[in-house]
Amino acid sequence: MQKLFPSGLVWLRRDLRVQDNPALAAALAQCQQVHCVFVFDTAILDALPRQDRRVEFIRESLVEVDAALRQAAGHTKAGLIVLHGAASHEIPALAKALQAQAVFAAKDYEPYALQRDAAVHKVLQAQGASLVQMKDHVVFEEREVLTQMGKPYGVFTPYLRAWLAKLGTSPQPLHTLPTPCAQLAARPAAHAHAVPTLQDLGFETTNLQTLAIPTGLSGGAALLDDFVGRMDGYDETRNFPAVKGPSYLGVHLRFGTVSIRHLVNLARQRMAEGSTGAQTWLAELVWRDFYVQILANFPQVATGAFKPEYDAIAWEEGERADALYAAWCAGATGYPLVDAAMAQLNQTGYMHNRLRMVAGSFLVKHLGLDWRWGERYFATHLNDFDLSANNGGWQWVSSSGCDAQPYFRIFNPVTQSEKFDAQGKFIRRYVPALKGLSDKAIHAPWMAKPMELLAAGVTLGKDYPLPVVDHAAARGRTLLRYGVVKK
Repeated sequence: MQKLFPSGLVWLRRDLRVQDNPALAAALAQCQQVHCVFVFDTAILDALPRQDRRVEFIRESLVEVDAALRQAAGHTKAGLIVLHGAASHEIPALAKALQAQAVFAAKDYEPYALQRDAAVHKVLQAQGASLVQMKDHVVFEEREVLTQMGKPYGVFTPYLRAWLAKLGTSPQPLHTLPTPCAQLAARPAAHAHAVPTLQDLGFETTNLQTLAIPTGLSGGAALLDDFVGRMDGYDETRNFPAVKGPSYLGVHLRFGTVSIRHLVNLARQRMAEGSTGAQTWLAELVWRDFYVQILANFPQVATGAFKPEYDAIAWEEGERADALYAAWCAGATGYPLVDAAMAQLNQTGYMHNRLRMVAGSFLVKHLGLDWRWGERYFATHLNDFDLSANNGGWQWVSSSGCDAQPYFRIFNPVTQSEKFDAQGKFIRRYVPALKGLSDKAIHAPWMAKPMELLAAGVTLGKDYPLPVVDHAAARGRTLLRYGVVKK
């Protein structure tokens, strides 16, 4: 088959893998020779703290991509070009230097990405080159799944039914590479160097290695192999933070070191064999698509409520609000499950999904703080931060989003703790000051008998804080606060 372009450039972003990579497959199908590039985009990096696990995760993953490209090419001169600068400048400049007639990239639906890609497209067009974007990190995008009225869905359950119907019974096709990929070209001498170190990028090492967070293609594959053996029990284990229930693939989905199509195929195959755990897990994967299409079709959610009337809520402000927010961030609210959740996030960059709901609800409906404060904190600290999912989750707990919990549903952090961490194992791990308390008292230390506190070596207000708010009083204030949206 005759190739459309003599030379093409694959711009990797959040698709850090070689197998089942639509942009790479399209470039190989359409170009006589292909280069691959990743840009450490200073427009993003400059706003990050100098220690950021995500940057380290990406850097380690790129080392594997670089090696995988050389292996696929069948020669050592191939590999990944890695740049450090503003992507909107670096990509057109590299395309021009390589005389690439087309740049291939996976679509990204976040506001910054849309602006960046529009700017790149404009410059490439002026250079006589094309920007070819491929769907990758979702199964169905934008307006592929619509209601019978031709409108985007705003409620998940009917979206799920329509999504599954559109998926059908056939496996999702995967993009395989020819062996060897003769079109993968040797890197120019100026770019034939190893992936930059963190120090080269102006960053410092984090505790990523200490936490043993698996990175790259091999890390994603190892986590998936482990989860496949546990998938059937996912529906029963996923809500308990002290139990190994989740897949832990969130950061790999975020940066594309695993293929969403491959995961969907695995879940569908196991569902066909009668696995309710696989069915529940597949629904969780569909939530990702759901929130991505919400962001694409209702871009106002990036800054405001999906339900505009919820923007009329008067959130707490001033010194008291700042103090409550600081206590929440530090895991010092006096509610052990909330504090353990925040400690897990602060120490590891991960928070169990059940705890995201509990901690989020507590910020909004106990402390009366704007959900956007929590959204920003999670955006800074989550290894798997994804704008659409993070925004969707926070709007869910604040009742302002699509298909959100009712405003009057207010999680009781004590009963949530008793139900999902009954023996206090998770709390003891992340709030060690309370480890001496009984399984009953650990959920609400302020209600423990003085002698038990003494025996456990806990002085409330010193070793562990007293509750910053009373649950019943906070619930009453929240119902009044949400009164503006009752009508």
